[in-house]
Amino acid sequence: MKHLSKEQVEELKEDLIRQRKKLLDHLNEQIKDPSNVTFEGGDEIDRADLEEERYITFRITGREARLLKKIDYALDKIELGTFGICEMCGKEIPFERLKARPVTTMCIECKEYEEEHEDE
Repeated sequence: MKHLSKEQVEELKEDLIRQRKKLLDHLNEQIKDPSNVTFEGGDEIDRADLEEERYITFRITGREARLLKKIDYALDKIELGTFGICEMCGKEIPFERLKARPVTTMCIECKEYEEEHEDE
């Protein structure tokens, strides 16, 4: 993390903590949402609409849970002093990239390479 100033690391850490809190608040709201209660009334179309809504909510919640894990991982890396280093090539990840996507674990070149070779 030598390429990042103490202020930059602190700014990124605060961004991650804010994003984490927002996600946790949203996930807690999903748990309290009355639409998660079993729906007995209505016709087949009402039940189908409710099931579709639940499926979409479940997918969003799953995505948010994965993002939460990435945020926690980034916060752990900050504490360990390994944040901002590409896990693929070991290069320093520029502050601008980290600011745009603080959960990233790869420099832009390695990420592009990974995306180009995903289907192989």
